[in-house]
Amino acid sequence: MSAGAVEAVVRQLAPEFERASGHKVDLNFGTAGSMRDRIKNGEKADLIILADAGIAELDKLGHVKPGSVTPLGRSVMGVIVRDGEPAPDISTPEAFIQALRNAPTFAYTNPKSGGTGGIMFAALLQKLGLLDEVDAKAVLGKGGHDVSVIIAEGRAALGTTFISEALPVKGVTVVGPLPGDLYFANTYTAALAADSAVGTEAAALLAAFTAPANRPRWTAAGLEPAFP
Repeated sequence: MSAGAVEAVVRQLAPEFERASGHKVDLNFGTAGSMRDRIKNGEKADLIILADAGIAELDKLGHVKPGSVTPLGRSVMGVIVRDGEPAPDISTPEAFIQALRNAPTFAYTNPKSGGTGGIMFAALLQKLGLLDEVDAKAVLGKGGHDVSVIIAEGRAALGTTFISEALPVKGVTVVGPLPGDLYFANTYTAALAADSAVGTEAAALLAAFTAPANRPRWTAAGLEPAFP
């Protein structure tokens, strides 16, 4: 089970592991919060990839094999527009706020879906005193990939999501990260499930994901590798 922020690179690397090992990998993606809750509610997984806070919570509850927690990469929250549309000035926090207020429609992840990006951005809007103003024109996505599709299809003029979730979607331009003190990055972490029946195979998959030779793959997917 994996959070969507690392979906693109996991989908690249998993088939290579399958071919090299002969093992079948069953991939399951969703928001970090929904994946965490499914495991807490008893659903089984062998390898879990979530935001680091989610892994820490599952670890405390005994769902994670001791000593298996492995940081994978940091994903940065970015601003996106549809390909061909003018990129707004987001060079400073003030410029981004003005662009946010000027946009007729704005897309971000519905915080109720459990996505880290949506929860973080709603909290930022609340802090800035803009939550009601933005939500009145918001087009909410189920996750970062969904937000990117909303932008690509022209259903919102401006949006924000993790850059790693925007890069794989055709029709989207990443303007840049949130500026200045609005900047936000989240570390995604893997761990082996404590009750996995195929722990050796899951550990081999994790080792493949974090092989030094694969660092450029994580970077190309919009993530800053957090492993050697």
